[in-house]
Amino acid sequence: MTFQLNSHNYHSTEANIHYWSNSQYKDFISCEARAIAKLEGWTEPSSDALLIGSYVHAYFESPEVFQEFKNSNPEMISSKGPTKGQLKAGFLQANLLIKTIENDPLCMFVLQGEKEVILTGEFAGAAWKVKMDNYAPDRNRFSDIKTVAVIQKEIWDPESGYVSFVESSKYTAQMALYAEIERLTRSRDGWIEPIIVAVSKEDPPDKAVISINAYDIKRELDNIANNMPRLIEVKAGRIQPLRCENCRYCRETKKLNKIVHYSELVPGR
Repeated sequence: MTFQLNSHNYHSTEANIHYWSNSQYKDFISCEARAIAKLEGWTEPSSDALLIGSYVHAYFESPEVFQEFKNSNPEMISSKGPTKGQLKAGFLQANLLIKTIENDPLCMFVLQGEKEVILTGEFAGAAWKVKMDNYAPDRNRFSDIKTVAVIQKEIWDPESGYVSFVESSKYTAQMALYAEIERLTRSRDGWIEPIIVAVSKEDPPDKAVISINAYDIKRELDNIANNMPRLIEVKAGRIQPLRCENCRYCRETKKLNKIVHYSELVPGR
């Protein structure tokens, strides 16, 4: 029986077993062992940074979703002291991020469209699921909100050198996947335009509307297609997953079997 994907089970373990997603692909690229552990039930604790991003996303989805999100995350509310019953400081900051986006006409213009649209498709030998924040096929675009520490900052990447937060966070790969699954689903000749609306957690927040072109999409899709044969085998259990030995899961489960020289503590040295 075909798995019936919907908004309620989109993030479920069953859906993640049946489908690949951008998040799962990033997990496997980062640490195969952790990705497999997640499919087997291991979870990472939630962080305020992730909650703040979800808070902003929920607000722009709909008032009903926003209220449901607040009801489902009581840890956002202070439980003691003079601020008892009020939003904690980090989420008051999230309200400022929301106002920063709302007060900018260009941001609000590109965020128009159908909300949280789920699409599925076959790519690189695997079934994929994607969920678009804002889908506007009549305007040949889709858009996604990203909350980030700083927008205008170079970030060191061991493989690529200094890159933007868009590349560092693999958002180019995400937008490429979304564009390709949309193209395949709608039987298009080309891709519609991916747009990122970024807002920073600085005081005051910075903001930017960011494009990703067809060259970026093609490069990222080629890279994903090259990686998928091994990752499909790892997910299916036919190849032993590699450990990164740096993530939370690897630290929790690490077993030492040798003594290392101090020079080995710096990767690539």
